[in-house]
Amino acid sequence: MLAAGSYPAQAQFSRLGQDVTYSAEISTTVSGGDFAPFWLTANKYGLSSIKNNSGYLRGGIFRSTAADSARRWHIGYGADMAVPVEYTSKFVVQQLYVDIQYKHGRLSLGQKEYPMELRNQALSSGAMTSGINARPLPQARLELPDYWTIPGTKGWLALKAHIAYGMFTDGNWQEDAVPPTEHYAKNVLYHSKAGFLRIGNRDRFPVTLTGGFEMGVQFGGEAWNVNKRPDDLSDFDPGYVNIGHGFSDFWNAFIPGGQDASDGDFTNVEGNHLGSWHLSVQYHGKNWSVRTYAEHFFEDHSQLFFQYGWKDMIYGIEAELPENPFVSTFVYEHIGTRDQTGGLYHDATALLPIQISGVDNYYNHGTYTGWHHHGQGLGNPLLISPVYNTNGRIYFMHNRITAHHFGISGRPLNELGYRMLFTHSKSYGTYDTPLPDPAYGNYFMLELDYHPRRLRGISLTGAFATNGGSLLGRSTGGMLTLRKTGLFGRRHRSGKSL
Repeated sequence: MLAAGSYPAQAQFSRLGQDVTYSAEISTTVSGGDFAPFWLTANKYGLSSIKNNSGYLRGGIFRSTAADSARRWHIGYGADMAVPVEYTSKFVVQQLYVDIQYKHGRLSLGQKEYPMELRNQALSSGAMTSGINARPLPQARLELPDYWTIPGTKGWLALKAHIAYGMFTDGNWQEDAVPPTEHYAKNVLYHSKAGFLRIGNRDRFPVTLTGGFEMGVQFGGEAWNVNKRPDDLSDFDPGYVNIGHGFSDFWNAFIPGGQDASDGDFTNVEGNHLGSWHLSVQYHGKNWSVRTYAEHFFEDHSQLFFQYGWKDMIYGIEAELPENPFVSTFVYEHIGTRDQTGGLYHDATALLPIQISGVDNYYNHGTYTGWHHHGQGLGNPLLISPVYNTNGRIYFMHNRITAHHFGISGRPLNELGYRMLFTHSKSYGTYDTPLPDPAYGNYFMLELDYHPRRLRGISLTGAFATNGGSLLGRSTGGMLTLRKTGLFGRRHRSGKSL
């Protein structure tokens, strides 16, 4: 016999099998040229290949916490895996997570795709700190996932935030990707945090202002063949560095402090710290809106505040137009990363006691191989990712750029939608390895998404894309993706609360 109280418990567990959706898809890319076209590869959460011809078979099951919207406790989960061809891995665990939410707060455990902050996910070029270009990292993440209206503010103030610790899973890939004498790292840990404040009440005033801060950190792990400065006279051995994983290391990731073993005679804070300041202003019209936004990126402390001025920014504008069969959303972004606090770095010495913190070298680091995962940049893909390198180095070779990016989307028919991206980018290399002449890249993609009404849950996506210029060479190609989604099991209809 079942014990008293077992029926309610059994009922609560049985609901986890309700409101479960599934997704299955097969995708193939065919192209010619030096690499697959850029916009067939970038901003796909790392599930892509720069090789000319590639593909994958993908399947997943998901339960959203929204299924428990009538309850105080919300439980969701997801398992999403792929078998690729001509990728950097032969099997990919893209997502594997569980979400446990009480009221507005959520604990997310595992590997999950997170959207960009204050960006159009389909049309933006990408975010500088936390983009959608690389594979998700497994982590424990405590968050307010949606904007929470602060009590007592009459709907005028809302807050969104998270704090997370996790790890990178590409250590073996790094070791295999470089010669034995080249720089690589393994077992590296990850930390991120963010907070965003929204000011505005659309019911009373049509303008909302959103500002925020986010930060990412690489710390811990092991590194081989790290960079040692020529003027470092310490006995530090750059051949191998075993970095700490203790409580103090986790604390120094949260509040920057400590120092790396590789600092030698020139102390700095422990780990690779970077982040962004965000600002967005949106006007909400009747059936239309326009929003302007800016993101300022910083490495370490030199650009954190206003000591050196903010010159490297992403500026953007997004317009959502009244319903029409041609264009529903338009995005333009200008990206500039050439300054990096200037081309001069000097640590204070007895002869010249002046600290000049230039040459920020975005996404690169002396101890770690940089802000990437499995070779794909964790930030904006226009700072070309190390996976493109043909010189045996894991290094961002093009982090000083200027770029103009356009994106438009629309739905000319109920069953047919499209999006179009075009980017013109100019690279100056890096301060350490400048290009004699700027390299240019022109990237174009037109994508059509077809959802036939008679075939419920089936969609067919086709894309045509090109690369031009000297940065990534010339290429032309296409991608075709067939997808089936649906409900797995039965739908839960009870609104009872735990």
